[in-house]
Amino acid sequence: MTKMPAVSDETIARARRRSSATLHEAAGKSGALPPAIKPLSPDVCVCGRAYPVSSPSGDNLWLHHAIYAADRNEVLVIDVGEDPEFGYWGEIMTVAAQVRGLSGVVMNGGVRDGRRILAMNFPVFAHSTCIRGTGKDPLGKGSLGAPITLGRVTIVRGDLVFGDGDGVVVLPAASAAAIVEEGERRDAAEDEIFGRLRSGATTLAVYGLPALPAAPVPV
Repeated sequence: MTKMPAVSDETIARARRRSSATLHEAAGKSGALPPAIKPLSPDVCVCGRAYPVSSPSGDNLWLHHAIYAADRNEVLVIDVGEDPEFGYWGEIMTVAAQVRGLSGVVMNGGVRDGRRILAMNFPVFAHSTCIRGTGKDPLGKGSLGAPITLGRVTIVRGDLVFGDGDGVVVLPAASAAAIVEEGERRDAAEDEIFGRLRSGATTLAVYGLPALPAAPVPV
């Protein structure tokens, strides 16, 4: 699989200081993955280059191969198809991914061994926790490194993946630097708004919000 130009190390480092909501807004309200994909803990964050993976539902053989196909510091972004209710990822795979130097996992399927994964400080974002076991069919159809789509977002290898307690956003590599820069401006502007609010201003005045219709007079 030919690798597309990837987001730079500098952009990743700058993105780490932002939030998923800020980057989503800075991208013109685009890039948000389905809200069911959440971290195992609200304190977990992930930021890095995407390595897309497609797996047949109820099977995790392609995920095992993805651990060794991805480059160091990449984030596995996984589509498991229509059935999320399996434990596609667990403790053993997490150990293997850490040894390989991967930066995290984002998937629309279930994971298990959640407490042990949290203790390992490896970022995992998933649809749910689920103990139901998977198969390993060598004839199952999947892909490694090819584009996938989660919700309304198409993920290409090298895109910027950022996830925190609010959700996950994926930004195209070609525009990620400009989006992160816009996110920095948004956060600086919000810092000024915080100061105004603490000095007595209202959100209605700060944002110039319209008044509500007058309430009808009781008869």
